[in-house]
Amino acid sequence: MREAGSDGGRGRQAVVALGSNLAQPAAQLRRAAVAIAALAQSARWSSLYLTTPVGGPAGQPDYLNAVAVLRPLPALAEPRALLDALLAVEREQGRRRAERWGPRTLDLDLLDVDGRILEEPGLVLPHPRMMSRGFVLAPLCEVLPGWRHPLTGESACAALARVGAAGVHRTRLDWRPR
Repeated sequence: MREAGSDGGRGRQAVVALGSNLAQPAAQLRRAAVAIAALAQSARWSSLYLTTPVGGPAGQPDYLNAVAVLRPLPALAEPRALLDALLAVEREQGRRRAERWGPRTLDLDLLDVDGRILEEPGLVLPHPRMMSRGFVLAPLCEVLPGWRHPLTGESACAALARVGAAGVHRTRLDWRPR
């Protein structure tokens, strides 16, 4: 295990990517937002983005994607505890991991926790592919424009300019929990 940038377990800020392209994606993300809000002392939400699938099998439906910025409950301040809670939300919403990058009811990715650098089985922070995915970077730039990658220092917005936003379209769908 490798870890740096620990905040002593306070978990001040966690960044989570959400995505869905099956079983009424907007409804899936609304339910996920309610469940995620229950894991946090506070949360901020990006807009929903309609995105073309990247990788995976041909012919799958478009995705809805978003990003949430959380202040996790104290019991979920450690990245592993938060990830386990997010995976439980996925399972509750019917997520089955049958095919890599295949269609899914819900995908929750833990992108960052307080700028920590962590590498252990099943959990790498920051998320190893986030800086090459326009469908993650566009909502991240919207909700947390000052975020910088803790290893490279590159901002999410600069990465989005580098990667491009082809196939990523902001929607006006209302999905945030009330």
